[in-house]
Amino acid sequence: MGPARRRDALRLRGGGSPALLRLFPGRLSAFPLFLLALLLGFASLLWLQLSCSGEGPAPGGQHRGVPRQPCPPPAPPQPPEEEPSWGPHRLALLVPFRERFEELLAFVPYMHRFLSKKRIRHRIFILNQVDHFRFNRASLINVGFLESGNDTDYIAMHDVDLLPLNEHLDYSFPEAGPFHVASPELHPLYHYKTYVGGILLLTKQHYELCNGMSNRFWGWGREDDEFYRRIKGAGLQVRRPSGITTGYETFQHLHDPAWRKRDQKRIAAQKQEQFKVDREGGLNNVRYRVESRTELSVAGAPCTVLNILLDCDTNETPWCTFG
Repeated sequence: MGPARRRDALRLRGGGSPALLRLFPGRLSAFPLFLLALLLGFASLLWLQLSCSGEGPAPGGQHRGVPRQPCPPPAPPQPPEEEPSWGPHRLALLVPFRERFEELLAFVPYMHRFLSKKRIRHRIFILNQVDHFRFNRASLINVGFLESGNDTDYIAMHDVDLLPLNEHLDYSFPEAGPFHVASPELHPLYHYKTYVGGILLLTKQHYELCNGMSNRFWGWGREDDEFYRRIKGAGLQVRRPSGITTGYETFQHLHDPAWRKRDQKRIAAQKQEQFKVDREGGLNNVRYRVESRTELSVAGAPCTVLNILLDCDTNETPWCTFG
């Protein structure tokens, strides 16, 4: 077959184009094609590096509510089994969750890299509520605590829409007592002095001392305020970050209130109950079933997804449903 007929055959089979064939006159060999593939691959990587926007959220609060498009992140360091610089403790990052997948896709790889850079051994648990009751953040955290395993010895109650931007924030073992990472002086939205939401670290021993969180808070809000009273009732002192100078720019808040409206309704007796301290319920009476447990990798970052069915006693808390 002559050169002209070979070109026509390749063109009919979709195997080449006149522009590419003109680069290699005469008989085609494997080496020029291999060289061309390398050049194209290098050009693609260079274009991606120049066009993507970096590995984290926008600094200075730009484009709040929308995570930046990340570059492919470098693999975070992994702790060797006998590496003492990573410390003896392991954090269970407990993330209450329901139908906020775009935030989850940003959260898991970001937090895995953030904690790995700080040499903190950790496991990320996505606590996905799959029942038909109203969202119950406190009960999900109780379930995550019970299901997190014996290889973790402290927890972070961590909102999925809050990303730490300041690398000096401390996520280490809170031996002296509960450590409120997202303190009122730093959180972009909530600034009252008894606030302990967003991101709170506790040892497992201290969480048990508080009997966990109340299971009576269906819908959004107030469970953190009740938990603050539990902390004080257990004789524990909340500690907060010091020396952080980034103020309200310390975190990026991914939540878009126009797109993700919160369930803030207070129905029936819930209006009075929301300000009471639950002196009986908590870890000891949370009712649930784990429908499935799945190990996932999000952009190379490992996490465990627990699909959780909570149970509700409608005689005790009829506000767990809208009906």
